[in-house]
Amino acid sequence: MSDLLHGINPVAEALTAGERKPLELILPNGRLAPRLEELRAQAEEQNVRIRLIDKPELDRLAGHNRHQQVLLRLPPFVYAEFDQLLACWRNSGRSAFFLILDGVTDPHNFGAILRSAEVAGCHGVFVAKDRSCSVTPVVEKTAAGALSHLLLCQVTNLSRTIEELKKEGVWCYGLAGDEGSQDLFSVDLTGNLALIVGSEGKGMRPNVRNHCDGLLAIPMSGQIESLNASVAAAVALFEVVRQGNANK
Repeated sequence: MSDLLHGINPVAEALTAGERKPLELILPNGRLAPRLEELRAQAEEQNVRIRLIDKPELDRLAGHNRHQQVLLRLPPFVYAEFDQLLACWRNSGRSAFFLILDGVTDPHNFGAILRSAEVAGCHGVFVAKDRSCSVTPVVEKTAAGALSHLLLCQVTNLSRTIEELKKEGVWCYGLAGDEGSQDLFSVDLTGNLALIVGSEGKGMRPNVRNHCDGLLAIPMSGQIESLNASVAAAVALFEVVRQGNANK
């Protein structure tokens, strides 16, 4: 089994900083664009196998034609352990900054959230093994290389994970947006914390919600009642950054 990554930027990031040793770079026959030639040279330097095939075969392997004429075969994605995320935090010298995803199933949303989490300086992301999107080529393409730098941990029970983080002195805030929630921009989000983002449709499950230390809402003035999950996550993540948590 292997994963097939596509897209120039994700492939370049995986060749440069990925923890998974690339197995094969797949490019089209014929004259290559300068950026693809760079990837080819990079793969040759790392002794990565290079395979040249006709474009229709490239489309067939990718399952679509949006691959930007490059595929990279990688070993299967390996999720991090809970203790690895804790170690990442403790070794950073900063306050804890984690993201917990409860039921995000759309791969584009998932990838966009992972990209935002990495850019915001999260120490890692927790996702449930069930009822959540797994890491797919679409996720990796949308994340644009974030998974080469960001620890992702699959857990069996998110509520238990929240309780374990609390024992480590981490405050856990759920992004809810309904009555009883505090204004995201008026809450002190410095110190050790984890943000919890629910699914695209139903939000957080009741049991996960009940384990939160507090609920947060993004104030909105328009007629539409909610934001896309990846947008809401990005707003919350960068409010934490604005308050300086990611640098303390």
